[in-house]
Amino acid sequence: MNLPTYSTLSLSLDQGIAEIRLNRPDKSNAMNDAMWQEIRQAADWVDTTPAARVTILSGEGRNFCAGIDLAMFGSIQQRIAHPDGARSREALRRVIRDMQDCLSAIERCRKPVLAAIQGACVGGALDLVTCCDMRYAAPDAIFSIREIDVGMVADVGTLQRLPHLIGDGLARELAYTGRNVGADEAAALGLVNRVFASPEALTAAVREIAHTIAAKSPLATRGLKEVMNYSRDHTVADSLNFVATWNSALLLSGDLNEAITAQRERRTPKFAD
Repeated sequence: MNLPTYSTLSLSLDQGIAEIRLNRPDKSNAMNDAMWQEIRQAADWVDTTPAARVTILSGEGRNFCAGIDLAMFGSIQQRIAHPDGARSREALRRVIRDMQDCLSAIERCRKPVLAAIQGACVGGALDLVTCCDMRYAAPDAIFSIREIDVGMVADVGTLQRLPHLIGDGLARELAYTGRNVGADEAAALGLVNRVFASPEALTAAVREIAHTIAAKSPLATRGLKEVMNYSRDHTVADSLNFVATWNSALLLSGDLNEAITAQRERRTPKFAD
């Protein structure tokens, strides 16, 4: 299979596991214009590639990601320049909405996305990992909402998603103060699922988890993500109605038959992509 190539990311696919690596280590993987767009492109590729069953999102080098590349602010000002202030501000709104969508593509991707985080995960990087299904950390991981320190409101997802992970009060504390959260505190808050002893242990453990997911029914896995994301944003009653509709359409599948047959024959099931 010919994999797409990117200027700021590396992409691999092996045994059903796609790995997207932020690949600007000399800049601590700071997110420049190209990276924002390529994150969306890579997520869309995973979503539409049947052989990709689960994704690991990681960063090359010492830091996962230092957030937005500050040089972008200059390029954005050039892009939105207009003699009419209203038109300039409307153009800025479109830029912000596009950047939001670049990260939302991770959440929109039907395949589970597991973030493996070492070093800095700050500003826009925190927006990015809150879009993921699960987050795992090395002991040196540091998380913070840095936007307050440059005099702006975080605007690409953290303020909307983080309260669902750690609660409203703690999310507000981190947003208002911009303070650092270490790996152990992040685990205690529920921001990360687990902390592993070293970056190497993190990589090995997340790949093992990804292999476990990749061996499950791809149809059921996609259904789980769809239903759980819907349930987060809707009432219990609406969500129960949604899952009933989902299963009425997709419960009676070839994957269900294969799982039952494999149990009867005492073997590992083999699911189609």
